[in-house]
Parts: sequence; C-alpha cells; structure tokens
Amino acid sequence: MHVVKDDQGNTVPHGSGGSCGSTHGCGEHGHGCGGCAQASGCNAKDDRQEALALLQYMIQHNAHHAAELMPLADNLDKLGMGDAAGQLREGASDFQKGNMRLSLALTLVKEHMKEA
Repeated sequence: MHVVKDDQGNTVPHGSGGSCGSTHGCGEHGHGCGGCAQASGCNAKDDRQEALALLQYMIQHNAHHAAELMPLADNLDKLGMGDAAGQLREGASDFQKGNMRLSLALTLVKEHMKEA
C-alpha cells in the first residue's frame, strides 16, 4: 500500500482498508482499486474519490521522479556521457508533459464531482 494525499496534503484512504472496504491490497489480484470498488459494492462517490486520490498521487509521484532525474543527468554530463544525460533530460520533460495531461484530467474530475 502507498500513501495518497489530497490537494491539502491530507492522507486519503487508499488500498488496504481504504474506500473500497476490502481487507487486501488491490494489487494482490492484478487489478486496480477500481476493480476492488466494483467487486465490493462501493458506490460511485467512493469510486470518484478513489480516482481523485490516485490522480493526485500520480502527479506528485511523477514530479518527484522528474526531479530525481535532473541531478543524475548532471552527473552523467560530468562523466562525459552527454548523450545519456540528454536522454534523461528528455525523459524528465516527458514526465512533466504527462503531468500536464494528468493535471487537466484532475481538474475535469473535480468539475464532474461538483456537478454530482
């Protein structure tokens, strides 16, 4: 199980014992938590909260990985491996581009939740 936080940094129930009410980690059965929610009879509100929490987590997670790549790229430059460093920087840029799309999806999910 991993810790998922909302926009304000509050821990959001996720995974084992979380919003799907199961007593197992969702990954144990080879599917995401949405599958647990459906199997356990969770309602749509819980599914929306789960999607919101997971998107927020993934945005933070990807940003963390992108930040980790930059010092590694700098080290590779110092070692004379500029081509590899360039690829790492491109990868970090891809994380950032992906996060822009995830952020848009998060905004849309929040708008749909307001409507519900």
